[in-house]
Amino acid sequence: MSKPALVRYGTTNWPDYNAALRRRGSLLVWLDREMEWRAPKRGRPGRPETFSDAAIQFCLSIKVLFGLALRQAIGMVASLLKMAGLDWPVPDDSTLCRRQKTVSIQVPCRRSGGDLNLLVDSTGVKMRGDG
Repeated sequence: MSKPALVRYGTTNWPDYNAALRRRGSLLVWLDREMEWRAPKRGRPGRPETFSDAAIQFCLSIKVLFGLALRQAIGMVASLLKMAGLDWPVPDDSTLCRRQKTVSIQVPCRRSGGDLNLLVDSTGVKMRGDG
């Protein structure tokens, strides 16, 4: 039995192809400076939580969005906070690993035709964009 002929596809519309690649890499991160990054005091016995659920949700959303390991997500979150001019501490990998059991992350499917806007405010993390 012979092998089927190898089909080669060539890009014919380079401007559209390049624009699609640029759109695919577009990400806006909006961080609310008034957001509670640290966990509020709850008055329960035991060691208090250091980071709020919104901070954990943000870190885990970055992990899921980009398919990163926990330590890679921590590095990306640290660089995003630095670019935003915020001197907030970043949760370590053991904190994220422990807290990801209780915080649910849902990233909706989206078309690749538009930008992704990641909104982070006091109410949590929201995905906005085309689709």
